[in-house]
Amino acid sequence: MMRSITALLHTQNDALRLGRALETLYPCDEILVVDHDSEDRTADVAREYGARVLAPKRDASPADYLQLAGAEWILCLDPRESLTESLAASLFEWKTEPLAAGAEAFSMFLREETVDGWVGNPVAQTRLVPYNWNQWKGRLPVQSSSAVALEGELLQFVFP
Repeated sequence: MMRSITALLHTQNDALRLGRALETLYPCDEILVVDHDSEDRTADVAREYGARVLAPKRDASPADYLQLAGAEWILCLDPRESLTESLAASLFEWKTEPLAAGAEAFSMFLREETVDGWVGNPVAQTRLVPYNWNQWKGRLPVQSSSAVALEGELLQFVFP
């Protein structure tokens, strides 16, 4: 049986950068975009890429949106981030392989765009969690020490 993934992104006035993120989410079975009252074309861009756009719920926690996902696993991204081809390939492979014993979540290494070039973070961030995950720091999952790192990287763009 192949595991399914819902990508979850929270946006606000991200029309200029959102397309870049969404076009790399081809390993995902569904894309949910929670749009926080954007005044630009963010929601339109999301729909053009096949995302389901949701209005934010008052006093909602990130876990509240997971209940709307159709998949058993949630990939949490910032709209300024994109998957590298190698991370996308890892996700396709991950969907079909047996889970490692004790793997409750999965993490990814992040490379950030700076004025001096790309800088890697040596600590992988927990970003792929089961739909019933309940540990959050803002809109992203809390770092899990037991998360298994996937090959490939998330690219975080600072400039539009």
